[in-house]
Amino acid sequence: MADMVLQVVMAAVGALGFGLLFRISGGRLVTILLGGAANWVFYLLAMYVYADRVLAFFLAALATAALAEVLARLLKTPVITLLVPMLVPLIPGGDLYYTTFALVQGDAVSFAHYGSLVIREAGAISFGVILVACVVQTAHRIWVLARQRKI
Repeated sequence: MADMVLQVVMAAVGALGFGLLFRISGGRLVTILLGGAANWVFYLLAMYVYADRVLAFFLAALATAALAEVLARLLKTPVITLLVPMLVPLIPGGDLYYTTFALVQGDAVSFAHYGSLVIREAGAISFGVILVACVVQTAHRIWVLARQRKI
């Protein structure tokens, strides 16, 4: 349990660091800090329930993107300024390192294994974000059309 708490704290610090790197300030920075922590909690919960890293990456990205959409509207800020730093903890850096290490060592089997894992994880993150963005855009268009018909 202490290990999970430390992971969540480090995810929050990582997201905060990228928020500072992107020169985000004020309440948005606190939002990013909490969003980075929530992102990793989503990941840990998905790993606990499904025990599949790629699915956990997808579900965490999906939840984080939805959270960023809601918070961006509440804070009246672009979604991208919240979403990118909040997603930083999901970057599959360890697997990318092992992919590169296997390539340098000439271990084709490990390279193929880790390389395909990195591609699947990155794809899962991307698909989660894109899916939420499409749903939000579609819902907005439906709302605008419905509103025009009432007038």
